[in-house]
Formats: sequence, C-alpha cells, structure tokens
Amino acid sequence: MLQAIGLTSTPRRNRPPAVEDLTFEARPGQVTALLGPAGAGKTTALRLMLGLEQGRGVTYFRGRPLHRVAHPMREVGVLLGDVPGHPARTVRGQLRMLCAVAGVPASRADDLIDAVGLDAFADQRLDTLSRGMDRRLGLAAALLGDPHTLILDEPATGLAPREAAWLYGMLRAHAAEGGTVLHTTADAKAAARTADRVVAIRSGRLVADQSAADFARTRLRPRVAVRTPHAARLAAQLLREARAARRSVETVTERGNRLYVYGSDCAEVGEAAFRHGILLHRLAEETGPAPRHPDPAPERTPAPERTPAPRPAPPGTHPSAVAPDIPPAAALTPLHPHASAPDALGPHDPAPARGARRRVRRVRRGPSRPLRYELRRLTGVPSTAYVLGGTVAASALLAVLTGRLAATPAPVAVAAWPDLLPLPPAALGAGLVGAYSFGDEYRYPALAAALGAGPRRLGLLLAKLAVTALTALLLAVVVAVVDLEALRLVYGGALIPVPSNWPALCAGWVALTVGCGWAGLLAAGVFRAAAAGIAAVLAVPVVIAPAVEETLLRPAARTVAGLPSRLREVAWPRWPQEADRLLDGALRVLAQPVGAALTLSLSTLLCAFVFTGLRRGVRW
Repeated sequence: MLQAIGLTSTPRRNRPPAVEDLTFEARPGQVTALLGPAGAGKTTALRLMLGLEQGRGVTYFRGRPLHRVAHPMREVGVLLGDVPGHPARTVRGQLRMLCAVAGVPASRADDLIDAVGLDAFADQRLDTLSRGMDRRLGLAAALLGDPHTLILDEPATGLAPREAAWLYGMLRAHAAEGGTVLHTTADAKAAARTADRVVAIRSGRLVADQSAADFARTRLRPRVAVRTPHAARLAAQLLREARAARRSVETVTERGNRLYVYGSDCAEVGEAAFRHGILLHRLAEETGPAPRHPDPAPERTPAPERTPAPRPAPPGTHPSAVAPDIPPAAALTPLHPHASAPDALGPHDPAPARGARRRVRRVRRGPSRPLRYELRRLTGVPSTAYVLGGTVAASALLAVLTGRLAATPAPVAVAAWPDLLPLPPAALGAGLVGAYSFGDEYRYPALAAALGAGPRRLGLLLAKLAVTALTALLLAVVVAVVDLEALRLVYGGALIPVPSNWPALCAGWVALTVGCGWAGLLAAGVFRAAAAGIAAVLAVPVVIAPAVEETLLRPAARTVAGLPSRLREVAWPRWPQEADRLLDGALRVLAQPVGAALTLSLSTLLCAFVFTGLRRGVRW
C-alpha cells in the first residue's frame, strides 16, 4: 500500500505551494488515478512522494519511507516524462545500463523487451523511436527491478487510442498480480474508465477521493458532442425548442465549431439540425465533464416548474469541492467536507498531523553496480569509439609530420607533442573521455529516471575514476605503439634508439594522459557540463603551467635534491633502497611545470567536487 500523508511543497518567491497538505492512498491490487488539470500539482506531488523534491510530509511504501528502502527500484518503478537516454544509445543498451543501476542481471533487459513488444526495435537508437515506442521503453525501465508499486506521470499523453489501451492494459495486469499502480491524468473520462479509484486535486489540494464507479456517477454527465461550422446557430435553435417544450437543455460552445449538449440525445439534436438545414460533421453521445469556456455560465433553459429544487449542499462544503475541469453547474452531488480524506487508514498507520510536520527526505543513491554501469555507459554510445579512433589517427599523422624534422627528439615524435600544441592528442582524447563521463550524466540524465540514483555518489565517482584511468592507460599505450610503427613505416625499418631514462618517460606519459582524463572528469562533475571538463584540461598547460613555472624558477633557500634519502632516514618502517629511484622519479615528474600544474588542478577539482556535493546535500 502507498500512503501519502501531508505532502506540502516548498513555495518559491512568496508564491503559494504547488501542493498543500495532500493526503491520500493507493491500495494494492488497484489502479489509482491522480486527476487534475494542468498546473494542479500532480507532477510535484509525485516528486514529493519519491523524494526527488524538497518539501514536508511523508510517504510510506508498504509501511516504510523510501529513504529506508535498501533497493528503491525493487520497491517502486517510476516513469516521469520521456526516457532521458542518450539519443545514440540503443533500446537494449539503455535497459542493460539501467540493469546495473537496479542491481539485476542484464538478461532482465531482454525479458522486458519481449514483454513490452519492443523485439523489433531492440537495436534501434532512442532518437528514432516514436511516442508509443518511447512509452513502452519507459514502462520497461520502470519494471526492471520487478517493483511492487508503479508511479507514472500522464503515461498516455500523446498516444494513439490503441497504444493507450495497451498501456492501461499493462497497468491493469500489474495491479491484478497484487501490485500498486498510481498514475496521473488530466482526462476525467479516461480516469473513470481505466482506474479503480480516482483522487482528484485542484491547486494542490485534495477535492475528491472516490471509487471509479462513484466518480463516474457523481462527477460525469452524459452529453451529445457535435461538430458543425454553425455551432452558435444550432445552439440557439436547440434552446428555443427546449423552451417551447419546457425541457431542461444546456449547451456549451467550444473552439467555435464544437458544441456540447446536456439533457438531450443524438436523435433530437440530429432532427433539429435537419429541420433547420444545419450541416453536421460529428454527432456522438459520450460521457464527460463540461469543458471550461470563457463565458461566466453556460446557456441553459429554465427548468420546468414541476421539477423539484436541487438539494442544497451540506453546510461547510467548499465551493471548489468538485471534479477538475467541471464547473459547479455540471456537478450533480457536492462532496461532503470530510469525504476528501482517505477512508482506509488503518489504526496502526501514522497520523497525518504528525507526518505533515516531517520534511521529505531526498533519496540519494548511486547505481547498485557502479563499475558495470560505467562500463556500459562508456561503451554504449558510438561517440566513445569516435573519440578514441580519432585520437589515434590524429596522433599517428602528427607523429609522422613531427618526425620529418631532424632536430625532433624520438620521444617527442612518438608522443606527437610538438611545441605548438599545448597537449599531445592522447592527453586531449583522455580529457574528452573524462569530460563526457560526467557531462552525459547531466545532459542525458538516465540516473534521474532511475529512482534513488544520483550522479554524485562516492561509489559512482570511484567507478568513473577507475574506468577513465583504464581508458586513458590503454589509449596511451595504443597511441605510443601506433605512432612508433607509423614512424618506422614512413621513415624506414631501423629501430628508433631507446633512451636510457625510458621508465621515467613512460611513467610521465601515462601520468599525463590519466591526469588529463581525471581533470576533465572532475571539472565536468563540478560544473555539470562536458565543456567545462574540456576547458579544465586545456587550462592546465595554457594557464596553470605558466604560473607554476614562474613560481618554480624563483630562487629558493632549499631544493628537493636528496629528499628521498632524507625521508628514508626518518621514515618508520624504512622502505627498500630501490624505492629511492621511484620516489625520485615521481618528484622529478611533479617538479615539471605541467606535472605540477596537473597535480594542483586535480587537487583543487577534487576538493571542489566534494565541497559542492556537501552543499547540495549529498550523503557520501
């Protein structure tokens, strides 16, 4: 059972809250529709229930608040808006990536693709899907963790009738298996037709909580829908004939050519149009609320004198206690002032007054399997292959061009790092991979669609650092090997002389590529944009390195010469004598302007990442 108690959103800029003291429940085995017009606060209410927005109140999912559920995606499946995936990712790749978030096997994605009818579209890109296919994919993503509760925000908006019927059938099947389903809608007729219970809200407040049968009986009215280019003329004729026959008929004109007639039937309306020579484009009987219109009140004929006066509303009934989009004249029975409260709160359920004072705690969790998630995110889009392949090709071409100069040292030619470039192509490529790692999280927030997942969790950060470092290391090795082979192929098969300090050169080369990848990663995480990560990588040699070089060239009272031996003398336990060379090599790398600038940049970005995460309320 889902119980929402005292939900109240935090108002902004002295405005009234979008949701205020909203209390209702959705029962297992039933489909509950949260009904309201646009701007009524339906989406805000769902976000408050899921802990995605700050506010007051508490929501219990089978007796537990969501922040105390170990695996939220196994308790609640969510579909809010469109599927926010990378446009170049395939349907199967998107679901397999979300499987790592939910902590379920990757085979679950293939099972759900079959269940929602996406077999023929499994390898298609997300940007090629139609609206109906996107809804099917969103439902599959919500069902990944096999949740007990499904929460969907207007899932049938923009769908064809056949697709909408299929979707509601899936929701009904989930409820028939004992699950809880809550979805929002602005269509009162669809809510009464597809749901077991209807919860109507207006301006963020609860105005009705009824079964679908009671809602259809008391909130909906039979009417005749007419479409004609002479709507006003037909309405006048119908009212004139109704006055003559002393019958109660109400007409409402909408959008110039649409007419709704209450208190009549298709035969009477059709005969009246035929007698007066009025062309009809549509004539059908339906059940629904009277639409809103700019007139202060709809035109209606006076009731016959023998008709009894309508029963007055009970004392204290609020005038807004009617269904959304239904004017007071269209409502048959006003709600009792106490009918808006849920009628099935058990004796052991928390009191609404106590729950209303509690603040909604935001759920901040990362993927259940962050390393697997990051690997699938990195390899699931073609941009990664384009960046890595372009980097290797550009580096090989630049190495060949640099090798034409006789004065170019062999390490510079192999690294493809002439003086005119701030960084070699391998370092720039690693920086791009790192920048896109966090940049795509905020540009295409797939984790936002997965309940309880956030891109700033410590486990996800460590996974991104590890995957970025591994990618940068492989890129550095591949670039070096390809550049060396390109130089041998173009300029002869003679072996390039190996310098005596090749271990230090290799260590510096790997440290440079990995450091640039981490710099792009952290900067994109701090500023939430891939462009910021690329700018941070370029700022290391262009801005930070000159400042560090100027600082290092100043005369100092003491130098780092002999530092390893001095540290070994005071350290306990003492490290082996061979460690002096490793420490000395590391110090020499850090003493270089680019190495010192990169170290300073990484330290600053890491501190900024942690600080901004703490300020945004992320629990590390």
